[in-house]
Amino acid sequence: MTNPHAPEPTPGDPDGTTSGAPDGTTSGAPGRTSSGDLDGTPPGDPARTCPHAPGGTPAPSPEPSAAEASAAEAEPSAAEASAAEAEPSAAEASAAEAGPPAAEAGPPASGAGPSVDVEPPASTAAAPRHGGPEPALFSWEFATDPYPAYAWLREHAPVHRTRLPSGVEAWLVTRYADARQTLADNRLSKNPTHHAEDAGGRSRTGIPGERNAGLMTHLLNIDPPDHTRLRRLVSKAFTPRRVAEFAPRVQELTDQLIDGFADRGSADLIHEFAFPLPIYAICDLLGVPAGDQDDFRDWAGMMIRHGGGPRGGVARSVKRIRGYLAELIHRKRADLGDDLISDLIRASDHGEHLTENEVVAMCFVLLFAGFETTINLIGNGTHALLRDPGQRALLQAALAQGDDALLESAVEELLRWDGPVELATWRFATRPLTIGGQDIAPGDAVLVVLAAADRDPARFADPDTLDLTRRDNQHLGYGHGLHYCLGAPLARLEGQTALRTLLTRLPDLALAADPAELRWRGGLIMRGLRTLPVEFTPVGAR
Repeated sequence: MTNPHAPEPTPGDPDGTTSGAPDGTTSGAPGRTSSGDLDGTPPGDPARTCPHAPGGTPAPSPEPSAAEASAAEAEPSAAEASAAEAEPSAAEASAAEAGPPAAEAGPPASGAGPSVDVEPPASTAAAPRHGGPEPALFSWEFATDPYPAYAWLREHAPVHRTRLPSGVEAWLVTRYADARQTLADNRLSKNPTHHAEDAGGRSRTGIPGERNAGLMTHLLNIDPPDHTRLRRLVSKAFTPRRVAEFAPRVQELTDQLIDGFADRGSADLIHEFAFPLPIYAICDLLGVPAGDQDDFRDWAGMMIRHGGGPRGGVARSVKRIRGYLAELIHRKRADLGDDLISDLIRASDHGEHLTENEVVAMCFVLLFAGFETTINLIGNGTHALLRDPGQRALLQAALAQGDDALLESAVEELLRWDGPVELATWRFATRPLTIGGQDIAPGDAVLVVLAAADRDPARFADPDTLDLTRRDNQHLGYGHGLHYCLGAPLARLEGQTALRTLLTRLPDLALAADPAELRWRGGLIMRGLRTLPVEFTPVGAR
């Protein structure tokens, strides 16, 4: 998220979601430390100052899944996002539109908010409708390894109606050709008001559209022409040129984070690296003052801890973020800078008809849309490389020779093989249509299963094999069509920078836990590791 977390005006549009990742650890203010991490346990390392403070190193971060928290109290899944409108992500995160590495996400059904740790509950899948034993969708085992279930669906029920954990029924689209067509089909709307209503006139989705209405007017939930207008205003921040100019800052943040644990010989790469990197980056891009960035980490940590639901700490965090953004926009009007918020203000002051609510909602989505998508890209990608010594050695050899071409290919393959966004954000049929031979009625909810499509043997040779040299790799990790992830260029930059720096600075990096014991955060849109313990030779001992 990008899926920090969309429209794709033209095929191959290189936009991407933004990323961001707050944590509940140390503050950006010198001398202030955090009370502990998401589980209420002390951080793995003594409190550190914010990377923006002179001489400070970034603090470890709490888990992600905040990108799925975007639509706030009411909408647990803004980054449903981030991921790609490919989607997904934003608040399911929160999501900013992004390209192939991040994905826009849309409104989730109530109860389908930010991803949370999945315990082993019984499957909530609807009864089999296609013969043969239907896999247990959305169970603990499914979150750990969903690919066997996706293979079953592609073969036996490629367009499958199922009941989601929230009780909402939706169509799951699992084959690549159908998925690509569906993502670009203008008969499907991102606006939840198109969802069918029952005889009593109540929305069957449970998708919150009225609560936090002010935060709902963003790229993940709207259609053209409003979507076109808003995307045009934001896309300037994610052009390849603008992202390239930001590369030195991403490298600086990456090095600062690794400096924080390089002499220790061990780390939790999710909490201490993948989580904080995106939030610092997107806060800088938006123009959030360094002294305020610790608050965003705290708020995101609160949303993650409570699973993104509409109550308690999550609601308070959303309210605080909304209030803070409104106040920051007010301050910037009097002192415009070289940042995205200032650019949005300038646009609204020059006849672009951007309302204050739209500016606040856009900033909210950009903050959280690519947040979780980038965390999962780094976490899932590093995990995959550590589990495949041959592919990891191939990449390290190329990096040692200064060859970044394989690195670029590697990130694309990691996005395809075990990407950050599982399902594109919600779409709703506005008229009768047929997908993969299955009739879809007006008002039906449709979810494109990106993770299943990207392992379709009809599209990819040997799809279950990780091949960093794969050339024909037009994956859907960041979506396709009008809602192609806007923040993709930034997400790709962060993913490439993170992997290159980890593998060169910590060459003997290895898993420090039994892979079977790693816990995954499962949500409707996103999927990523809860923790990733690693070990390596301390830098000072070499």
